[in-house]
This record gives sequence, C-alpha cells and structure tokens, in this order.
Amino acid sequence: MGVPDYILRMRKHVGHDLLWLPSVSAVVRNAAGELLLGQRADDGRWSVVSGFVEPGEQPATAVVREVYEETGLDVEPVRLSSVVSHPHSYPNGDRCEYLNLGFHCRLLGGTARVNDDESVAVRWFPMDALPALDAHGRTVVAHALADEPAAWYLPPGVAWTGDD
Repeated sequence: MGVPDYILRMRKHVGHDLLWLPSVSAVVRNAAGELLLGQRADDGRWSVVSGFVEPGEQPATAVVREVYEETGLDVEPVRLSSVVSHPHSYPNGDRCEYLNLGFHCRLLGGTARVNDDESVAVRWFPMDALPALDAHGRTVVAHALADEPAAWYLPPGVAWTGDD
C-alpha cells in the first residue's frame, strides 16, 4: 500500500521532478447521504479517496481497489463524473501532475475504517458539515453529485486553476 514500487523506482531516477501519473478519485455516500472522506497521513488534510491506476489496470478497477485498500468498503462505480489534470506537490518535495478520473460510486458494503497507512482517519460527513477540501476535491465531489449527462472536463485550451 502507499506509493507503488514502480513510482519509487522512477523517483530514484528523476528525484523530485514532475511525474505525469494516472489517478482515480471516488465520491461515495452512505444511505444517510453522508460523504466518505479520508484524512491523509502525509499532510493531515481531508480528501476524497484517491489513488494511482496501476500499469495494466482499468480505471474502474482501480477506484474499487483504492476505496477498499484505504477504507475497507466495497463500492461499485456508477458513473465517470470528471476528468481533469491537476498538479500536486508533496511535503517531501515530490511533484506530480495527475490525470484524474473522478467516479461517483455506490456503496455496496463494509464498515468504514482506516485500512492502510495512507490515512489517519476515515469518516462519513453530512453534506452541510464538510471539512475544508482542496480545489480538486471540491471539483470531484461537485461533478459526481451533479445531475450531469456526461463527465465534466475543462474545455480545450483551458488550464487547471483550481476553479471550475
């Protein structure tokens, strides 16, 4: 769990330089309509469950795997809801540009818990009492929960600014 071996091997060659990486994010709500969030171990921020797409892995498989690995919950992707590339810098100086696919997921079962070393807490939050989320998290949640017929993406020629 954590950073996959292939990324650690790349980091040995590129140091903290920018890496382009595919990732997925899951927006999951329970029967009460509360939103699942994890508190990140690396910087303490609350976030939607997200992670890397492994080589040879389909994004829908990756989002199911990531949610289980991080929270112990079983989910089913319902809809691809957003596609956006966004930068992220880690406390250790590593820089990444993620091509992130956001999924609206249906909860199938399990009990939410910290299930790996990437989170220090996992909780369900009422929609009117969410903790501060970064711009990417807010965007993923907004488009997953919107009644949109297709996945949201930035128009051609428009760069990510953290606003949508």
